Amino acid sequence: MIPNWIIQRSTLTPERIALRFEGKSWTYNEINDLALQQARKLTALGVKPHDRVAIYATSTPQIIFMICGCMHLQCEMVLLNLRLSNTELAYQIEDSEVVSIFSEDELVENLPKTAVSIHTFSEIEQTTLAEFTPAIEWSEEDTMTIMYTSGTTGYPKGVRQTIGNHVSNATSSLYNTGLVEDDAWLCTVPLFHISGFSMLCKCLLHGIRLDLYRKFDVDKVVNQLVEGSVTRMSVVAVTLERILSELENRNQQVSKRFLTMLAGGGPVPVDYLKRAIERGIQVSQTYGMTETSSQTATLSSEDALRKIGSAGKPLFFNQIKIADAKKPFEQGEILIKGAHVTPGYVGRFVEKPSQANGWLHSGDIGYLDDEGYLFVVDRRSDLIISGGENIYPAEIENVLTSHPSVREAGVCGVEDDQWGQVPNAFVVLKNEVDAEELLVFCKEHLASYKVPKKVYFVKELPRNGSSKLLRRKLQELI
Repeated sequence: MIPNWIIQRSTLTPERIALRFEGKSWTYNEINDLALQQARKLTALGVKPHDRVAIYATSTPQIIFMICGCMHLQCEMVLLNLRLSNTELAYQIEDSEVVSIFSEDELVENLPKTAVSIHTFSEIEQTTLAEFTPAIEWSEEDTMTIMYTSGTTGYPKGVRQTIGNHVSNATSSLYNTGLVEDDAWLCTVPLFHISGFSMLCKCLLHGIRLDLYRKFDVDKVVNQLVEGSVTRMSVVAVTLERILSELENRNQQVSKRFLTMLAGGGPVPVDYLKRAIERGIQVSQTYGMTETSSQTATLSSEDALRKIGSAGKPLFFNQIKIADAKKPFEQGEILIKGAHVTPGYVGRFVEKPSQANGWLHSGDIGYLDDEGYLFVVDRRSDLIISGGENIYPAEIENVLTSHPSVREAGVCGVEDDQWGQVPNAFVVLKNEVDAEELLVFCKEHLASYKVPKKVYFVKELPRNGSSKLLRRKLQELI
C-alpha cells in the first residue's frame, strides 16, 4: 500500500504553489480541496470507486482537478488523445469499456455517438455534492491510467499503468535529476500523453510546481527559460528547434537556473544539440514508451556530444539488455525490466502478456556500446515519429485498403525538416481514383498527423519471398 498522493502532499506542503496557468496559481491544499469536490460531484452522478472512466479535455487546470478527483475515487482513467479521429475515438471508448466520459464542453461535439454516459465539465461543476470519503491508502497494483498505443497489427493497444508504475518512474527520474529549491516543470506537452501525465505525477510526488500551457507558445516559453522561472522542461525535436530559433533571433541565453531539457520522441539531430549548448541549454536525450510509464533510459547532459545519438543508460531501478547479444555493439531487440513496466493491456489485447520472463520486449532494435550506453537503431521497426507522435504504418494501410478502389497499400516515413518524419503512402489500385479522394478518405478515419502527406500510385509493392511487405524499400519507389 502507498499513501494517497494528494492527501499526503497537501499535508506535507499545503501552502506550496502546485500549479500555475495563465497568471493564476493554486496551492497543494487548494488542489486537494478542488479534487475532493470533484470526487463528491462525480459520486453524485453515479461514479463509483474503481470505475473505468474516460477524460477528454485540453491541458487546463480543469483537467488536473478532474484527474485528481478521479484519483481520489481510485478510478481507472482512459486519457483520450484530442488529435484522434471520430473512428479512432469510437474504437478506444468501446475497447476500454469505460462507464462514463468526462468531456470539456467545447469538445463534446467531437466525440462519437456512444451508449456511454457523457458528462460535460460544466454539468459536473453544477452538480450538488454527495457524501464521499477518500481512501487514505492506495494499492500499488491498482491501475491508475490507460493510454492507447498502436501495435504492429494497426490496432491500438490499451496500456495499463499502475500506481506503482507511476511511482517507480517518478522515483527513478528523481534519482537522475535530484531536487533543487524552487524546482518547477514547464509543461507544454498534452496531459493525455505519457510524457505530460508523468510530469504531473512527478510534481505531485516531489512537491514541486507545474507551469501548465494549453499549447506550445514559443514566445512565452522562451521568456520563462530566459528569466529562469522554471528549471525543467520536456520537448521533442521539433519544439526544441523552435525554441533554439527564437533564442537565436533574440540573441539570448537561457537562465543558469534552468537545469534540464528532456528530449524524447526520437533522436535529436546533432546540430540541435550543438546549438542548444551555445544557448546554455543542457539537453538530456531519453528513451521510453507508454509501456514504461515514460522514461526508462536518459543520456546525461555532460555526455550529450560525447555519445551523440545515444539514449543514455537505464535510470536507477531500471534494467535494459539486448536480446541474444553476446558483446557490446551487437544489435537486437531492446528488452526492459523494472517496476515501471506495465503489467498488461485491456480490451482486445487483454490476454496479451506484456512481459516474458520478467522482461518487456520493446519491439525496438538497438545495441549497448562498450560503456553500457543504449543506442536505438530502429524504433519499432517501421515506426514513423512525426513531431514526437508515434505513427504506425499498418494503421494507415488498414484505412487505405478499406477504400473500394485500393488493392494494396504500403506506408513509410519520409524525412521532413519541420516534423522529423511524415508518412507517405504507396498504393496499388483496383479501380481509378485520384490521390485527393484517398486523402479525404484518410482524413475521415485518421488523426490529422497520420494522414499521408503524399500518395504515390505504383504497379506493385516491394515484398520478400514470403510476400511480406518491405516498407524499408518503399522510398526507393519515389
